[in-house]
Amino acid sequence: MIYAAVKLFLENGYEKTTTASIAKAAEMSPSSFFAAFDNKEALLLTLVKTMFGSQFDKAEKLLGETPDPLLVYGVEVSIQMYIAELSEPLRELYVVGYSLPTTSEYIYMSTAQKIQHIFSQYIKEAELKDFYEMDIASAGITRGFMAKKCDLYFTMENKLRRLLKCCFTLYKVPEAKQEEVIGQILKMDLKPIAEKIIEDTVRKAEEGFESVLAEK
Repeated sequence: MIYAAVKLFLENGYEKTTTASIAKAAEMSPSSFFAAFDNKEALLLTLVKTMFGSQFDKAEKLLGETPDPLLVYGVEVSIQMYIAELSEPLRELYVVGYSLPTTSEYIYMSTAQKIQHIFSQYIKEAELKDFYEMDIASAGITRGFMAKKCDLYFTMENKLRRLLKCCFTLYKVPEAKQEEVIGQILKMDLKPIAEKIIEDTVRKAEEGFESVLAEK
């Protein structure tokens, strides 16, 4: 069922994929879908959990054992932009993931502590609650840039530079440090990593996301 859903999401996007079409692709009855998931949003949440975990893992492995936390954040956000640019169905999946109640709340909750660890040196008086609320703002910024397709004038380099400056400014990162980190990120070839994350997601879907479902 999960493998069928991932294939249909990647081919047709989230909105055009129905629970009935997922069940049919899995060669099951329509009612079988609801024996596994409450609704389509619940299935997307399983997918979001896997993809977001992969993004942070890939960013940290790429940068070595003790990377600059700001660099990890910037690379992770940039990888999301590259994934969204791979296809329009992927762009829609990410935009929907940042918009629906359960998936967006998962994003806020799972990243608030990471953001506190990364940016607390610049906002020393802020508590976890404050970083959770600021994460809502930075997620909104990310969603907006993600939804805008690159073109001849709005290149990926321009998108990443503007996005990262907005997010770093929100978290009060000094201008010189912003420029240093953004410069490093723009020199990286992140598209192959984005493609590998999608390949891994499809592979995990074939395996049934066993570890994720076990947690559920």
